[in-house]
Amino acid sequence: MPQTFISFENASIRKFDKIVLHHINWTIRTDQNWAIIGENGSGKTTLTEAVMNRCIVAEGKIRFDFLQSGQFVKDSIELVPRDYSANRILQSAAQYYQQRFNADDAQNSPTVREFLTDQMKPIGTIDENSVRLPPPSCTEEELQEVSKILRISHLLDRKIMTLSNGETRRTLITKSLLKRPKMIILDTPFMGIDADGRKLLHEAINHIAETGIQILLITSPEEIPDCITDIISLKDGFAEISEKKEKKDLSEHKTNTFEIDHTLMEHEPATDFEYAVRMRHVSVSYGQKKVLQDINWEVKRGERWALLGPNGSGKSTLLSLINADNPQSYANNFDLFDRKRGTGESIWDIKSRIGFVSPELHLYFTKRTEVYKAVASGLFNTNGLFQALKPGQRELAESYLKLLKIDHLSEKRFSEISTGEQRLVLLARALVKNPPLLVLDEPCQGLDHSKMEYFKAIVEAVCESLDKTLIFVTHYAEEIPNCVDKVLRLDNGVGEIGTLR
Repeated sequence: MPQTFISFENASIRKFDKIVLHHINWTIRTDQNWAIIGENGSGKTTLTEAVMNRCIVAEGKIRFDFLQSGQFVKDSIELVPRDYSANRILQSAAQYYQQRFNADDAQNSPTVREFLTDQMKPIGTIDENSVRLPPPSCTEEELQEVSKILRISHLLDRKIMTLSNGETRRTLITKSLLKRPKMIILDTPFMGIDADGRKLLHEAINHIAETGIQILLITSPEEIPDCITDIISLKDGFAEISEKKEKKDLSEHKTNTFEIDHTLMEHEPATDFEYAVRMRHVSVSYGQKKVLQDINWEVKRGERWALLGPNGSGKSTLLSLINADNPQSYANNFDLFDRKRGTGESIWDIKSRIGFVSPELHLYFTKRTEVYKAVASGLFNTNGLFQALKPGQRELAESYLKLLKIDHLSEKRFSEISTGEQRLVLLARALVKNPPLLVLDEPCQGLDHSKMEYFKAIVEAVCESLDKTLIFVTHYAEEIPNCVDKVLRLDNGVGEIGTLR
């Protein structure tokens, strides 16, 4: 007989100084697995925090019916983190977003096995005998069993900081599963994962549900696993509940057309180049692993390229060479903006001409700054703002926030806005200096459908009206702007050039 697991009774949830969710009436039974859907900023993450008993209930109540005397919510419900920031040792190991491209630094991180079994020693430990570790948090049999579900058995002896985004996501889910919770909460787990990886993750989530662990999943209407029985949809802080079979496409399909304000482009840097990128037999290896193999690629000024390939195919490494984040740049033969790399140009000379967004930049971006300062930091290519703005620079940052329809967030702290809103702020940061080359690595990651379509329209307008050069990375074909007509496909570090349309 199904029992009530958690119930919201006319609950209004406060976060910071604002009521985010209003009058929620919602019952989670023990025979249900739920998906939470909604636009960016609708309160999805706040709802999961309320399920974890981490929010202030301003009105009404939340009942945790599964709790027995002496039990705590955190012992029964496991929220899978998006990154390693919640782990003190891993956070000290993951010091900066370029670290995965610096082989020596990446090798300082713990292995996947050490992370999953809580056998990590503090970074910088010199005397191995000086650190007394607790017993492993799971047996080898348990580790192998759960690792097999997420298909990471072959990664157990890899260093954490060398994993791809998809591998990292599966590792974090494995860590949570090893705690054997009653419920597991997954916040946008399919974000940044290639098609094969998403299929694998669907299968894994269904398998988890079959073991009796309940699923609560923040996702898009297009990515709902078979095990999900019910859906709660959020809009403007209010909830609508439906069974999965009643689910409708909640995406707003509309055409976004607008004109670019050319006054935003008056600060354009010099664009006197013929080729943004010219690579000649470029290869990158880490130890015995060949990440890029004999890449020959030319990106002419004004061309728009898609860079495609599965997780771990070498896309991020290739972009790290272009964005001056990889020390192996100097061991290779390629030009950026018609100048051979390693002939006296500074990293900042290169970065000043590139507008850049990536999942790594998002992960490591400082969270305690105001939104307008985060955008303005793009003028200086810094992770946060560390100097006084000159006259007109704040207004310039505000104008790009307005362009992306997020100017109402200007004075909020980066940490106070939703993940999707943070991504839009970083997009504004990439555009603010009006660079000749846009390198957008999964820029729509975390955006709802309407905001994704709007951003595509912005990219198309900027590229076509101002003759911008574009390199665009995604795992979703529908995210690629219509102006993109060339493609470099990577698979196991090998490149193949073709046309997209």
